[in-house]
Amino acid sequence: MAGQPVFLSEDVVSRLLRYEDLIPRLEVALGKFSLRDSSQLVQPVRSLMPVQDHNGFLGMMPAYMPLEGILCTKMLACYRREPGSNLPSIQATVLLFDPEYGSVTAIMGGLEITNKRTAAVSAISAKLLGPAKSEILCILGSGQQAFSHYEAFMHLFSFKEVRVWSRRLEMAKRFAASVQGPVTVCSSVKEAADGADVIITVTNASEPVLLGEWVKPGAHVAAVGACRPDWRELDDVLMKNAVIYVDSREGAAAESGDIILSGAEVFAEIGDVINGTSPAHREKTTVFKSLGMGIQDAVSAKLVFDKWKSNQ
Repeated sequence: MAGQPVFLSEDVVSRLLRYEDLIPRLEVALGKFSLRDSSQLVQPVRSLMPVQDHNGFLGMMPAYMPLEGILCTKMLACYRREPGSNLPSIQATVLLFDPEYGSVTAIMGGLEITNKRTAAVSAISAKLLGPAKSEILCILGSGQQAFSHYEAFMHLFSFKEVRVWSRRLEMAKRFAASVQGPVTVCSSVKEAADGADVIITVTNASEPVLLGEWVKPGAHVAAVGACRPDWRELDDVLMKNAVIYVDSREGAAAESGDIILSGAEVFAEIGDVINGTSPAHREKTTVFKSLGMGIQDAVSAKLVFDKWKSNQ
């Protein structure tokens, strides 16, 4: 039986979790998820408990991959913060278990895992669904997910122009100054999105910030924010005119305000495209609605743990 669990800090996770290793593993996991084969993967929709006094909720995201020997859960605390608040909006911890004994083998910081696996899946969606020739990248938002998405997309693609917009202009300027490579700070969403080939929405918006009339035909939108059934980032025009892909149909039906409130029809899961069972409509405007899944955390945590062990 396993001994005491190891603790891996956010710094250790950040050092060991690399996009060149993570992206191909996530592609495999997304494909397996869409097969709905419990002998290969088990993952329920995350459970959420309100933390009403503090305007937040606590989520539990378990996943089990028997063939890979991965048993894992992430505990995620999310809060709605006032603009300018210094309090964190997200906290996360990941537990990796021994599948045979049920004992905890590792406890690790979950923020870097959350940021990097989310960005990696968005990049996978753009690789599969984005225009064949993508030159302009637009990022709406300037928080931690904006940074991780910039890194993941720069790893996979070569854009000629990158634009960023944030409700707080000083945050957008700080983002542009802190990343490698030139980034144009835009004063409006319309300016940032105009003519963009790929648009990433990583905002804390509860009402639409990106309108369909600002999105050029054939663009790809990776929508990451608005993870509650009454929150939105995208308007009805965009949702109803685009081909909609998701990470999980069940997750989107339960949690995505953009899909629920617009009444838009989900065309396929991204795993269906990976498996070749649904086409990638690259010639059309596409939206990938990302809500995040436990298997993404599980694959990331196992990768971190295996790399840590190999260095001991």
